[in-house]
Amino acid sequence: MKIGELARHSGLSTHTIRYYEKIGLLPYASRDRSSQRDYDASILSWIAFLRRLKTTGMPIRDMLRYAALREGGRGTEAERRALLESHRDRVRAQVSDLQACLLALDGKIAGYAAPQERIQERIQERTQESTQERTHQTPHERIDDDDVTSPGRRREPARARPARAR
Repeated sequence: MKIGELARHSGLSTHTIRYYEKIGLLPYASRDRSSQRDYDASILSWIAFLRRLKTTGMPIRDMLRYAALREGGRGTEAERRALLESHRDRVRAQVSDLQACLLALDGKIAGYAAPQERIQERIQERTQESTQERTHQTPHERIDDDDVTSPGRRREPARARPARAR
């Protein structure tokens, strides 16, 4: 498979493929008669794994370390496992931090949605009150919602007082 085809199948650019080959993340490709790179399709699974490591934030130096251990073959499994376990711990911590940030965002979004929902509830209450008044019934309870400002009736910001002459 030529480099352009590998780029299409892997999602990497040809420049990135050449760079990864140059620094040792990818093995050097064999060359055809016209000296063009000719890759074996089996490299796609390795590239997919490298992309996952990159997506999860593994530094290139650790990716290079893992690639070197992988090239070392049998006898390096324990080191490879330790490297991946350490990375997994960092990823889990990052996911935990992101979940906390997501909760904060959800809370903030809910805070912005609440005034709008209170306005809708108030409109519904008034509609029910007017319907009840027409049928001579009194409302069961009344919610005091003075702090809700309707979208069309916003408060003006406070203005600074003009400076006095001395």
